[in-house]
Amino acid sequence: MVYRSGQLVRSAARTASFVPRRTLASTTVRYAANNDEKKSTGLFASMKNLFLSDSSKKAKVAHRPSAPKKEEGGLGASSIFGTDLTAPSSGPMPSRGKEGKAEEGPASARLEDRDALRLQAALHPDPKAQLRWERKMAVREIRKRGRLPAKVQIKRTEREQLAKSQWIKTSLKKLGPLARQIAGKNIDEAILQMRFSNKKAAKDVLEHLEHAKNVAVVRAGMGLSGSETQKPITVTLKNGERKKIADPSAIYIQEAWVNRGPYGSEMDHRARGQINNMRPPVTSLSVLLKEEKTRIREWEQREAKAQRERRTQLWTQLPDRKIPTQNQYYSW
Repeated sequence: MVYRSGQLVRSAARTASFVPRRTLASTTVRYAANNDEKKSTGLFASMKNLFLSDSSKKAKVAHRPSAPKKEEGGLGASSIFGTDLTAPSSGPMPSRGKEGKAEEGPASARLEDRDALRLQAALHPDPKAQLRWERKMAVREIRKRGRLPAKVQIKRTEREQLAKSQWIKTSLKKLGPLARQIAGKNIDEAILQMRFSNKKAAKDVLEHLEHAKNVAVVRAGMGLSGSETQKPITVTLKNGERKKIADPSAIYIQEAWVNRGPYGSEMDHRARGQINNMRPPVTSLSVLLKEEKTRIREWEQREAKAQRERRTQLWTQLPDRKIPTQNQYYSW
């Protein structure tokens, strides 16, 4: 026989049923059946399922258990975050008594009425460790007779401020010369040089120096105790340069260095539909600000060290003393 699609099929093969080619790509939809319930077949069962299927489904859905209601917690009675001025924002409200006055809830408890032992676990977890530390500090004070180490003394008497800038869209080779240019200079002189610089990154460096100066003045109190009546001091720097310091509280840049940041990603559209991936670098500038009194102290320490070295190299005549023993050979 000939099929409608034009395919020739043998009529003798009755046992093998022919499946058209276009039906091979289709898949029959199968629904998952419940294994617990046995599906009955027949005319009566089909009629029963037709009229009673919706009602049975609705009944099953109605008996489903609902999810538990969320309950928000509140502050405990010994919580250090609750005050008598704030009302509980979540949880049940305090109940009212017969007189109509609200009873004090857990969030309105005063700090004096809370459990001290629970607060002690968070505020003072290890009291023995603190006693050991206090004893150690007392012994150190007695052994050193009240003298502080040199680094501690410098930290207490001299001010400093470290400021790191945000990421600047430039490379190390372009920002490095600017960092070397402002290192060792007064903060006002460095700002003036960056203001008239032709470099593209000088604008970002200028903004960072102005911000660093403001932070140093406000937070560290630098540059506020200037005295115009003091005589200027001429010091010699490490590189041999002589500098006259009129105000010991003036701010200068002790160190300036550049930090490498992560690389970005940009698309460079070229001819013939080609696209190149560019990786623009970003860097940041860090400056360490100090006062001129630090520079004066370093100069005095270098001068004292050089003087001690010169004294050790001076020739002094040996004292005259008698020769205790005689020998036929020279002993010097």
